[in-house]
Amino acid sequence: MNSRRTFVKKGVAGLVAGSLLNFPQNSQAGVAPSKKEDTFKLGIAGFSFVNFKLDESLDMMKKVDVHYLCIKDFHLPFNSTPEQITAFHAKLKEVGVTGYAVGPIYTKDHQQIDNAFDYAKRVGVKLIVGIPNHEDLKYVEQKVKEYDIKYAIHNHGPEDKLYPNAASVINLVKDLDPRVGLCFDIGHNRRDNQDSVADLAKYAKRVFDIHLKNVTEAAKDGKAVELGRGVIDIPAFVKTLRKIKYPGVVSLEYEKDMKDPLVGIAESIGYFKGVCDAG
Repeated sequence: MNSRRTFVKKGVAGLVAGSLLNFPQNSQAGVAPSKKEDTFKLGIAGFSFVNFKLDESLDMMKKVDVHYLCIKDFHLPFNSTPEQITAFHAKLKEVGVTGYAVGPIYTKDHQQIDNAFDYAKRVGVKLIVGIPNHEDLKYVEQKVKEYDIKYAIHNHGPEDKLYPNAASVINLVKDLDPRVGLCFDIGHNRRDNQDSVADLAKYAKRVFDIHLKNVTEAAKDGKAVELGRGVIDIPAFVKTLRKIKYPGVVSLEYEKDMKDPLVGIAESIGYFKGVCDAG
Protein backbone atom coordinates (compact mmCIF):
# COMPACT_ATOMS: atom_id res chain seq x y z
CA MET A 1 0.00 0.00 0.00
CA ASN A 2 2.84 2.38 0.87
CA SER A 3 4.56 1.68 -2.42
CA ARG A 4 1.29 2.37 -4.26
CA ARG A 5 0.91 5.70 -2.47
CA THR A 6 4.48 6.60 -3.33
CA PHE A 7 3.81 5.76 -6.99
CA VAL A 8 0.71 7.94 -7.09
CA LYS A 9 2.50 10.84 -5.38
CA LYS A 10 5.38 10.63 -7.84
CA GLY A 11 2.94 10.49 -10.74
CA VAL A 12 1.07 13.59 -9.58
CA ALA A 13 4.35 15.40 -8.93
CA GLY A 14 5.45 14.54 -12.44
CA LEU A 15 2.24 15.89 -13.96
CA VAL A 16 2.55 19.12 -11.98
CA ALA A 17 6.18 19.54 -12.94
CA GLY A 18 5.38 18.89 -16.57
CA SER A 19 2.57 21.42 -16.57
CA LEU A 20 4.83 24.02 -14.99
CA LEU A 21 7.49 23.40 -17.59
CA ASN A 22 4.96 23.87 -20.39
CA PHE A 23 3.04 26.77 -18.85
CA PRO A 24 3.26 29.99 -20.90
CA GLN A 25 5.69 32.43 -19.34
CA ASN A 26 4.74 36.01 -18.55
CA SER A 27 6.09 38.94 -16.60
CA GLN A 28 4.09 37.66 -13.63
CA ALA A 29 4.68 34.09 -12.55
CA GLY A 30 1.73 31.79 -13.19
CA VAL A 31 -0.17 34.27 -15.42
CA ALA A 32 -0.95 33.20 -18.98
CA PRO A 33 -0.60 35.86 -21.68
CA SER A 34 -3.85 37.53 -22.69
CA LYS A 35 -5.51 36.05 -25.76
CA LYS A 36 -5.77 38.26 -28.82
CA GLU A 37 -9.41 39.08 -29.55
CA ASP A 38 -10.80 37.76 -32.83
CA THR A 39 -12.05 40.11 -35.53
CA PHE A 40 -15.23 38.06 -36.01
CA LYS A 41 -18.24 37.64 -33.73
CA LEU A 42 -20.34 34.54 -33.03
CA GLY A 43 -24.06 34.63 -33.72
CA ILE A 44 -27.06 32.45 -34.51
CA ALA A 45 -29.07 32.50 -37.73
CA GLY A 46 -32.73 33.10 -36.99
CA PHE A 47 -33.88 30.10 -39.04
CA SER A 48 -32.48 27.87 -36.30
CA PHE A 49 -35.51 28.98 -34.26
CA VAL A 50 -38.20 28.53 -36.92
CA ASN A 51 -40.35 26.52 -34.50
CA PHE A 52 -40.03 28.92 -31.58
CA LYS A 53 -41.38 32.30 -30.55
CA LEU A 54 -38.95 35.15 -29.99
CA ASP A 55 -38.90 34.84 -26.18
CA GLU A 56 -38.08 31.13 -26.40
CA SER A 57 -35.37 31.80 -28.98
CA LEU A 58 -33.75 34.50 -26.88
CA ASP A 59 -33.85 32.23 -23.84
CA MET A 60 -31.85 29.64 -25.79
CA MET A 61 -29.37 32.29 -26.92
CA LYS A 62 -28.94 33.38 -23.31
CA LYS A 63 -28.30 29.79 -22.24
CA VAL A 64 -25.48 29.36 -24.79
CA ASP A 65 -24.10 32.89 -24.27
CA VAL A 66 -24.41 34.13 -27.87
CA HIS A 67 -25.18 37.79 -28.54
CA TYR A 68 -25.81 38.30 -32.29
CA LEU A 69 -28.92 37.29 -34.22
CA CYS A 70 -29.72 37.31 -37.93
CA ILE A 71 -33.38 38.34 -37.85
CA LYS A 72 -36.05 36.29 -39.60
CA ASP A 73 -39.45 37.68 -40.50
CA PHE A 74 -41.33 35.09 -38.42
CA HIS A 75 -39.93 36.95 -35.38
CA LEU A 76 -40.23 40.45 -36.85
CA PRO A 77 -42.75 40.57 -39.74
CA PHE A 78 -42.12 42.68 -42.83
CA ASN A 79 -45.14 44.86 -42.03
CA SER A 80 -44.02 45.64 -38.47
CA THR A 81 -44.83 49.13 -37.26
CA PRO A 82 -42.12 51.45 -35.85
CA GLU A 83 -43.48 50.70 -32.38
CA GLN A 84 -43.20 46.95 -32.94
CA ILE A 85 -39.64 47.31 -34.22
CA THR A 86 -38.68 49.39 -31.19
CA ALA A 87 -40.22 46.82 -28.86
CA PHE A 88 -38.40 44.02 -30.69
CA HIS A 89 -35.00 45.67 -30.25
CA ALA A 90 -35.78 46.43 -26.61
CA LYS A 91 -36.54 42.76 -25.99
CA LEU A 92 -33.22 41.77 -27.57
CA LYS A 93 -31.36 44.35 -25.52
CA GLU A 94 -32.77 42.94 -22.28
CA VAL A 95 -30.76 39.75 -22.87
CA GLY A 96 -27.73 41.40 -24.48
CA VAL A 97 -28.52 40.38 -28.06
CA THR A 98 -28.02 42.54 -31.16
CA GLY A 99 -29.96 41.95 -34.38
CA TYR A 100 -27.23 42.52 -36.96
CA ALA A 101 -28.94 41.54 -40.25
CA VAL A 102 -32.25 40.45 -41.76
CA GLY A 103 -32.95 37.38 -43.84
CA PRO A 104 -32.65 35.24 -45.75
CA ILE A 105 -35.30 37.02 -47.80
CA TYR A 106 -36.47 35.44 -51.07
CA THR A 107 -37.52 37.89 -53.78
CA LYS A 108 -39.17 37.31 -57.15
CA ASP A 109 -39.47 40.86 -58.54
CA HIS A 110 -38.43 44.48 -58.09
CA GLN A 111 -41.26 45.28 -55.71
CA GLN A 112 -40.20 42.54 -53.32
CA ILE A 113 -36.61 43.81 -53.49
CA ASP A 114 -37.88 47.31 -52.69
CA ASN A 115 -39.75 45.87 -49.72
CA ALA A 116 -36.64 44.06 -48.47
CA PHE A 117 -34.53 47.22 -48.49
CA ASP A 118 -37.28 49.27 -46.88
CA TYR A 119 -37.64 46.59 -44.19
CA ALA A 120 -33.89 46.56 -43.48
CA LYS A 121 -33.82 50.33 -43.21
CA ARG A 122 -36.76 50.40 -40.80
CA VAL A 123 -35.25 47.60 -38.70
CA GLY A 124 -31.99 49.55 -38.59
CA VAL A 125 -29.54 46.98 -39.95
CA LYS A 126 -26.86 47.41 -42.61
CA LEU A 127 -26.97 43.90 -44.07
CA ILE A 128 -29.60 41.94 -45.99
CA VAL A 129 -29.24 38.22 -46.63
CA GLY A 130 -31.18 37.54 -49.80
CA ILE A 131 -31.96 35.20 -52.66
CA PRO A 132 -32.84 37.26 -55.77
CA ASN A 133 -33.36 36.03 -59.32
CA HIS A 134 -30.34 36.37 -61.60
CA GLU A 135 -32.09 38.89 -63.80
CA ASP A 136 -32.68 41.15 -60.78
CA LEU A 137 -29.04 41.46 -59.71
CA LYS A 138 -28.50 44.81 -61.41
CA TYR A 139 -31.57 46.12 -59.63
CA VAL A 140 -30.19 44.83 -56.33
CA GLU A 141 -27.00 46.72 -57.08
CA GLN A 142 -29.03 49.87 -57.70
CA LYS A 143 -30.78 49.52 -54.32
CA VAL A 144 -27.48 48.85 -52.55
CA LYS A 145 -26.17 52.15 -53.87
CA GLU A 146 -29.38 53.95 -52.93
CA TYR A 147 -29.58 52.65 -49.35
CA ASP A 148 -25.90 51.95 -48.59
CA ILE A 149 -26.93 48.56 -47.22
CA LYS A 150 -24.84 45.48 -48.00
CA TYR A 151 -26.57 42.59 -49.72
CA ALA A 152 -25.30 39.02 -49.16
CA ILE A 153 -26.61 36.27 -51.44
CA HIS A 154 -27.14 32.93 -49.69
CA ASN A 155 -26.03 29.67 -51.38
CA HIS A 156 -28.28 26.66 -50.75
CA GLY A 157 -26.55 23.56 -52.10
CA PRO A 158 -27.02 21.23 -55.07
CA GLU A 159 -30.84 21.49 -55.08
CA ASP A 160 -30.61 25.25 -55.59
CA LYS A 161 -30.73 26.08 -59.29
CA LEU A 162 -29.81 29.74 -58.65
CA TYR A 163 -26.96 29.65 -56.14
CA PRO A 164 -25.74 26.14 -55.24
CA ASN A 165 -22.32 27.17 -53.96
CA ALA A 166 -20.05 30.11 -53.20
CA ALA A 167 -18.52 30.22 -56.68
CA SER A 168 -21.95 30.49 -58.31
CA VAL A 169 -22.63 33.66 -56.30
CA ILE A 170 -19.21 35.22 -56.77
CA ASN A 171 -19.20 34.66 -60.54
CA LEU A 172 -22.43 36.65 -60.80
CA VAL A 173 -21.58 39.54 -58.45
CA LYS A 174 -17.85 40.04 -59.00
CA ASP A 175 -18.41 42.96 -61.38
CA LEU A 176 -21.18 44.56 -59.32
CA ASP A 177 -20.85 47.15 -56.56
CA PRO A 178 -18.53 45.70 -53.85
CA ARG A 179 -21.39 45.90 -51.35
CA VAL A 180 -23.08 43.00 -53.18
CA GLY A 181 -21.57 39.76 -51.92
CA LEU A 182 -22.04 36.38 -50.31
CA CYS A 183 -23.72 34.93 -47.24
CA PHE A 184 -21.51 31.86 -47.14
CA ASP A 185 -23.37 28.74 -46.03
CA ILE A 186 -20.43 26.41 -45.52
CA GLY A 187 -22.60 23.31 -45.07
CA HIS A 188 -24.57 23.67 -48.29
CA ASN A 189 -21.35 24.56 -50.09
CA ARG A 190 -19.78 21.30 -48.88
CA ARG A 191 -22.90 19.34 -49.87
CA ASP A 192 -22.23 20.63 -53.40
CA ASN A 193 -18.80 18.96 -53.12
CA GLN A 194 -16.94 22.26 -52.70
CA ASP A 195 -14.08 22.95 -50.30
CA SER A 196 -15.55 25.43 -47.80
CA VAL A 197 -12.24 26.20 -46.11
CA ALA A 198 -10.49 26.99 -49.39
CA ASP A 199 -13.49 28.94 -50.67
CA LEU A 200 -13.53 31.15 -47.57
CA ALA A 201 -9.96 32.21 -48.33
CA LYS A 202 -10.60 32.53 -52.05
CA TYR A 203 -13.68 34.74 -51.79
CA ALA A 204 -12.86 36.53 -48.53
CA LYS A 205 -13.44 40.08 -49.80
CA ARG A 206 -17.03 39.30 -50.80
CA VAL A 207 -18.05 37.27 -47.75
CA PHE A 208 -20.33 39.51 -45.67
CA ASP A 209 -22.00 36.87 -43.52
CA ILE A 210 -21.40 33.20 -42.68
CA HIS A 211 -23.90 30.49 -41.83
CA LEU A 212 -21.95 28.03 -39.77
CA LYS A 213 -22.91 24.36 -39.89
CA ASN A 214 -21.55 20.91 -40.59
CA VAL A 215 -22.82 18.01 -42.67
CA THR A 216 -22.38 14.24 -42.77
CA GLU A 217 -20.93 14.04 -46.29
CA ALA A 218 -19.83 16.12 -49.27
CA ALA A 219 -22.84 15.10 -51.34
CA LYS A 220 -26.44 16.04 -51.97
CA ASP A 221 -27.56 13.53 -49.34
CA GLY A 222 -25.37 15.11 -46.66
CA LYS A 223 -27.39 15.80 -43.51
CA ALA A 224 -27.05 18.56 -40.94
CA VAL A 225 -25.12 17.47 -37.86
CA GLU A 226 -23.61 18.96 -34.72
CA LEU A 227 -20.73 21.23 -35.61
CA GLY A 228 -17.91 18.97 -34.44
CA ARG A 229 -19.26 15.78 -35.98
CA GLY A 230 -19.28 16.46 -39.72
CA VAL A 231 -16.87 16.40 -42.65
CA ILE A 232 -15.93 20.11 -42.60
CA ASP A 233 -12.65 20.76 -40.78
CA ILE A 234 -13.85 23.43 -38.34
CA PRO A 235 -10.41 24.08 -36.76
CA ALA A 236 -9.03 24.76 -40.26
CA PHE A 237 -12.03 27.00 -40.95
CA VAL A 238 -11.38 29.04 -37.79
CA LYS A 239 -7.71 29.30 -38.73
CA THR A 240 -8.75 30.72 -42.11
CA LEU A 241 -11.19 33.17 -40.48
CA ARG A 242 -8.23 34.52 -38.55
CA LYS A 243 -5.90 34.52 -41.53
CA ILE A 244 -8.27 36.66 -43.63
CA LYS A 245 -9.23 38.75 -40.58
CA TYR A 246 -12.92 38.20 -41.29
CA PRO A 247 -14.73 41.19 -39.73
CA GLY A 248 -18.32 39.95 -39.73
CA VAL A 249 -20.53 37.55 -37.81
CA VAL A 250 -20.24 33.77 -37.95
CA SER A 251 -23.80 32.58 -37.26
CA LEU A 252 -24.62 29.01 -36.37
CA GLU A 253 -27.54 27.79 -38.47
CA TYR A 254 -28.59 24.62 -36.72
CA GLU A 255 -30.90 22.49 -38.86
CA LYS A 256 -31.00 19.20 -36.95
CA ASP A 257 -33.69 18.33 -34.36
CA MET A 258 -35.30 21.67 -35.14
CA LYS A 259 -38.23 21.13 -32.78
CA ASP A 260 -35.84 20.41 -29.90
CA PRO A 261 -32.54 22.03 -30.89
CA LEU A 262 -31.07 23.37 -27.65
CA VAL A 263 -28.79 20.40 -26.87
CA GLY A 264 -27.36 20.39 -30.39
CA ILE A 265 -27.02 24.17 -30.45
CA ALA A 266 -25.22 24.08 -27.10
CA GLU A 267 -22.87 21.33 -28.27
CA SER A 268 -22.12 23.18 -31.51
CA ILE A 269 -21.55 26.55 -29.83
CA GLY A 270 -19.40 24.92 -27.15
CA TYR A 271 -17.34 23.14 -29.79
CA PHE A 272 -16.80 26.32 -31.80
CA LYS A 273 -15.79 28.31 -28.73
CA GLY A 274 -13.46 25.49 -27.72
CA VAL A 275 -11.80 25.49 -31.12
CA CYS A 276 -11.35 29.26 -30.91
CA ASP A 277 -9.93 29.07 -27.39
CA ALA A 278 -7.52 26.28 -28.35
CA GLY A 279 -6.24 28.04 -31.44
